[in-house]
Amino acid sequence: MQFYRDGYRPGDPDVQPADPRAQLHDEAFPEAVDVLIVGSGPAGAVLAAQLAEFPDIRTRVIERRAAPLLVGHADGVACRTVEMFQAFDLAEALVREAYWVNEVRFWGPSDEDRSRIIRTGWVEDTPAGLSEFPHVIVNQARMQQYLLDHAAKSVSRLEVDYGVEFVGYEKDDVSAHPLAVTLRHTAGERTGEEFTVRTRFVLGCDGARSAVRTALGIELRGDAANHAWGVMDVLATTDFPDWRTKNVVQSAGKGSLLMVPREGGNMVRCYVDLGEVAAGDSEIRKTTAEELREVANAILHPYTIDVKQVAWSSVYEVGQRVADRFDDLDADAPEDATPHVFVAGDACHTHSAKAGQGMNVSMQDAFNLGWKLAAVLQGRSDATLLRSYSEERQSIAADLIAFDKHWSAFIAQPALDPAHPERGGVSAAGMQAEFARQGRYTAGLATRYAPSTLTGGGEHQKLATGFEVGTRFHSAPVRRVSDARPMQLGHSHRADGRWRIYAFGDVGNVELRKFASWLTEDSASPVRAFTAADADIDGVIDVHAVFRGSHHDVDVTELPSILLPTSGPLNLQDWEKAWAEDPADSIFTRRGISSHGAVVVVRPDQYVSLVLPLTARRELHDFFTGFLLPA
Repeated sequence: MQFYRDGYRPGDPDVQPADPRAQLHDEAFPEAVDVLIVGSGPAGAVLAAQLAEFPDIRTRVIERRAAPLLVGHADGVACRTVEMFQAFDLAEALVREAYWVNEVRFWGPSDEDRSRIIRTGWVEDTPAGLSEFPHVIVNQARMQQYLLDHAAKSVSRLEVDYGVEFVGYEKDDVSAHPLAVTLRHTAGERTGEEFTVRTRFVLGCDGARSAVRTALGIELRGDAANHAWGVMDVLATTDFPDWRTKNVVQSAGKGSLLMVPREGGNMVRCYVDLGEVAAGDSEIRKTTAEELREVANAILHPYTIDVKQVAWSSVYEVGQRVADRFDDLDADAPEDATPHVFVAGDACHTHSAKAGQGMNVSMQDAFNLGWKLAAVLQGRSDATLLRSYSEERQSIAADLIAFDKHWSAFIAQPALDPAHPERGGVSAAGMQAEFARQGRYTAGLATRYAPSTLTGGGEHQKLATGFEVGTRFHSAPVRRVSDARPMQLGHSHRADGRWRIYAFGDVGNVELRKFASWLTEDSASPVRAFTAADADIDGVIDVHAVFRGSHHDVDVTELPSILLPTSGPLNLQDWEKAWAEDPADSIFTRRGISSHGAVVVVRPDQYVSLVLPLTARRELHDFFTGFLLPA
């Protein structure tokens, strides 16, 4: 963490000095902003944290609730989401507070007495090697607050305007701020009062009943609900031995129970199977917490839970729906048309909670969109870049819906009765095998972006087989050359809108040094072509080198200056661009780096765009030319 690059300052390094352009929260709502974020839920919080990095972008966040969320409904935090939190330097605090899901244990009817359940097996929750971070559980409200606090401590001092809701908007094509948005106060002395703000972009992160989606005329399409589940967070005493592990419990004719321990050491979330329901049946929603306890105890027989407190409970019906577009462009819009209104998260896809993907996919929607908005608003990319948000994330949402249909139906199956196989159901071995098979998806690591302007093909994938093009950059251990610190290479990637180029090669690799020199000196280098002459050389594309061999054999001061750049108002050197393999766990072996070396290009949202040989010049230049504007 570098926090003296602008000069020495005492105090908490997480609180950045306020930029003169920052608009303090207690000032009047401005007449015009660049970005209006509607909703402070998972997607809105990520967008706020991202855009707060750029004080020259005037961002405002509104939330119809009168105060911050205290109890969230989502709780599962996938490994991929923790990786994203690391880009905001929030992962350490998150995993310290959270419950770590290490195992999933399975319970089913005993063959001797099918009224009783027995443990039938277990699997590792997240297969080894998928991520350096665990799958964790923490309240959605805490997740959001981490991000919102990060935004409030940023140079922009971005905070949420609570008690303000989106009403509607009108658009013109002549104004610099083409959207006139009507807002309404929902709390305080001005409740009911409407006012207007002009903006360039509206980001609808306002949930499944999204007012922004309604204003766009977009509908959620998909299957109607036909299976109900009750959910409750309980503090209880019990004789059930696996109370502090994640459990899938199948009973003989009494339903299923999914148990997920929560943070804090005592609370557990119980998903109680309430069975099939007719479409439109609202009676099931009247199920009380006491009734949920009775069903849960019946499923757990011969064990019992004595609930001391229900922190939260609800009943919901499983349904899977997705919007047919995620922005305001019609299907027949011209190729150069620019979207100005977007929806993200539950505003454009809804599904069950069984796979724990709702909050996670919502946050990844926002992580995809935020850096693109910053690139356009700062003039680094043409506005047509924003079309890629709907193109990329809609296919991810479709995959999620397909997975959720399979997963929610699979979890709801009855236990197979060996004496009556004709009745159907799933065996204990089948349940365990399916959980293990889906580990990569539930960890949030199955996303793969198709070839596009932002993602290349796999022509050179063999040079770095462990950095799959289109998937997230899979971190691995390294040693920082300047101070010998063992680190994860991926943790050098911050949520600051910059692209990354990682050049891999032996300490004595001549081509690696030639490549770094070309990036530093040649006018055809994308670093030179797309970085303004008066800007920091790493302000758009951040270049790193990773050497096979000992860090003792690398003299940083002899490397091309792109690997020891000077930046900031004091023109200080950045000593954190050169890395060496960890002798105990080589990144070259772990990620399949060729003996000839490789270049790996990584998007601002941590996805691999390109793998190239160290001799590539034209290919690299042409790739960046596809979406970056000349400085």
